[in-house]
Amino acid sequence: MTDFSPLVFSGVQPTGNLHLGNYLGAITRFVEMQKSHACIYCVVDMHAITVWQDPKELARNTREVTAAFLAAGIDPAAHIVFNQSQVAAHAELAWVFNCVARMGWLNRMTQFKEKAGKHRENASVGLFAYPTLMAADILVYRATHVPVGEDQKQHLELSRDIAAKFNHDFAESIAAHGFGDAFFPLTEPLITGPATRIMSLRDGTKKMSKSDPSDFSRITLTDDADAIALKIRKARTDPEPLPSELDGLKERPEAENLVGIYAALAGVTREEVLRDHGGSQFSAFKPALADLAVTTMAPIAAEMRRLLEDPGHIDGVLTDGADRARGLAAATMDGVKDIVGFIHRSIAAG
Repeated sequence: MTDFSPLVFSGVQPTGNLHLGNYLGAITRFVEMQKSHACIYCVVDMHAITVWQDPKELARNTREVTAAFLAAGIDPAAHIVFNQSQVAAHAELAWVFNCVARMGWLNRMTQFKEKAGKHRENASVGLFAYPTLMAADILVYRATHVPVGEDQKQHLELSRDIAAKFNHDFAESIAAHGFGDAFFPLTEPLITGPATRIMSLRDGTKKMSKSDPSDFSRITLTDDADAIALKIRKARTDPEPLPSELDGLKERPEAENLVGIYAALAGVTREEVLRDHGGSQFSAFKPALADLAVTTMAPIAAEMRRLLEDPGHIDGVLTDGADRARGLAAATMDGVKDIVGFIHRSIAAG
C-alpha cells in the first residue's frame, strides 16, 4: 500500500460569533495537535457561501476566525493557516470529485436534510454538493488525518468513499504514472480525547449556537471578563446541589453542562470536578466556574481584539499561508490531471 506522509487538515466556517463551544470543541484541539503533527488549518469561506452571506460580514468573520486561531496559540509559521478561497485547487478538485461521487451518496447526507429542511428545492446546489468540496479540501493536500466532531463523521466517511473510488476507477493510470497502488489516502478521523460537547447556557438540551437569539446562551470568544462572569452567573441551573458521582448528573442537563465546561477549561475529568465540588450549591460553584472561565478565556478575547485592530497583519498571515498551501495543492492537481488524462501546463513544461 502507498505510504503517505502524516498530515492533519481541518477547517472552520467563518459564520460569525465564535463561541466557547467552537473553542473547546475544535480550536483547543488544533493547538494540541500542532505539537505532534504537521497541520493545515483552513478558514473555509467557500463553504460559508452555500447559504447567502453579507460580503462585508464574510470578510470580517474570516478575519475573526483567523484571529481566534492565532490568539489560542496556533503557530502560522510552523504550520499553515489560510482561507480556502485563495487556493483555487479546492474548487478544481471538487469538480473532479463531483464526477466521481454518486448522487445516492450525497442524498444520504443528513446535514443537507437538516439544513435544507422542507425547502429542499430552494436550497443551493452548493449546499447539496458541499461534501464533495469538503473531500477536496482534505484530499488536495492528501491529508492523512482530520479531527472530526459527531456532526462531521458522515462527511469524512464520504471523503474516504470518494478517495477509494478514485483510486479504484483510475488504478491503471495511477500505477502507470508511478503513484503506486493509490493516489489518495483513506483519511482517518483523529480522536484526541473525549469529545467536548458544549450546550446552551439557557437550555442544557441544546448545543451552544451562534444562531440562538439569546446572547446569554453562549460565551463568545470576544466577550470581556465582565460579560463572561455575568453569563455564567445567569446560566440556568436546578435547585439541587452538585452530586459527587457522574450518575447523579443524569436527567440534569444544565448541571451536566456546567460541570463539563469546568472540566474542559481546567483540563480535568468530570469525575475530578465532582470530587472537588460535589455537594456544593450552584451559588458556590458558579463563582468558581466564572473565575476559571475568565482566567482562561479573557486573555484570548483580549488578544483577538488586539489582532482584529490590525486587519493587515491578519491578511498577511492568510496570504502567506495560502502561498504555501497553493504549492502543495498544485503538486496534487498535477498528479490528478495526469491520472485523469487532462493535458496541462506542467506536461508541456516538462
